Amino acid sequence: MSRIQGRFEKLKAEGRAALIPFITAGDPSLEVTLALMHELAAAGADVIELGVPFSDPQADGPTIQRATERALARGTTLRRILEVVARFRSLDADTPVVLMGYVNPVEAMGYDAFAARAAEAGVDGVLLVDLPPEESRGFVDRLAAAGLDPIYLLSPTTTDARIAEIARLARGYVYYVSLTGVTGARHLQVGDVSARMEVLRRHLNVPIGVGFGIRDAQSAAGIAKVADAVVIGSRIVEEIEGSAPGSEAANVGVFLRGIRQAIDAVVRKA
Repeated sequence: MSRIQGRFEKLKAEGRAALIPFITAGDPSLEVTLALMHELAAAGADVIELGVPFSDPQADGPTIQRATERALARGTTLRRILEVVARFRSLDADTPVVLMGYVNPVEAMGYDAFAARAAEAGVDGVLLVDLPPEESRGFVDRLAAAGLDPIYLLSPTTTDARIAEIARLARGYVYYVSLTGVTGARHLQVGDVSARMEVLRRHLNVPIGVGFGIRDAQSAAGIAKVADAVVIGSRIVEEIEGSAPGSEAANVGVFLRGIRQAIDAVVRKA
C-alpha cells in the first residue's frame, strides 16, 4: 500500500476530507521550500503537492507563473528538488509528497532515471499536466515499477471516454479541476462540483481531490462536504509571495491551520 493510499484510507475511517496544499519548489528558495514542507505537515496537510517549475507553465495563472519565474531565477532544477524531498523525508516518514509539473523536465532527466531517483528521494506520486492518459502508459509502467502513483487531472469538460481511461490508470487520487481556465481562477460553485462528483464516482475507484477556486475556509469547507480532498495552491503561493523574508512558513502555517479546522468541522456526505 502506498503512503497516499494509506493516508486516504485513514481519513475515510475517520470521516475526514484530505487537505492537499500546493507550493512551487524553489519559491522563494529551496531552503524555504523545505521549511514550508515541514510547516505544511505540522499544520495538517495530508498530502503535499510540490510544483516543479518549468519555463512554459501553460496551465498556471499569474500567481504561480510568478512563483515559477522566481524559482527558476534561483537555479531550481528537478534534481535539486529531489534532494529537498530526500531531506524532508529524512525527518518525515509519513506525509505523502506528489510532484506536479510538466513533461519536459522529466524527459530531460530520462523517464527511467526520474522514476528511480524520485522513488529513492521519497516521492509518492507524480502529476504531469501535459501528459494525456492516452500517451502515458509507458510512463505509468515506469512509475509502477518504482512504487510511485500516477495522478491525473479531470475537468468539467473531460469526456466519458477519457474518464474511463483515467480510471484504468490512476492510483492514489485524481485531481478534479473545478473550473475551466488556469490556476487561481475564481467563482467556485460547490453545487456544480457536487453534481460532477456523483458522475465521476460512477467511474473512479480512487479518491477525488478538488482544486482551483478554493481560497478560504468557507470554500474549503464547501468542497470538503462533497469531495475526498481539498486542494489549495494559488492562495498559498500568494501568502508566500506577500510574506516578509523569513516569515513565509509561519504565515502559511497560520493560514493552513484555519483551513484544516474548517474542513474538520464539516459533516461529510455518507
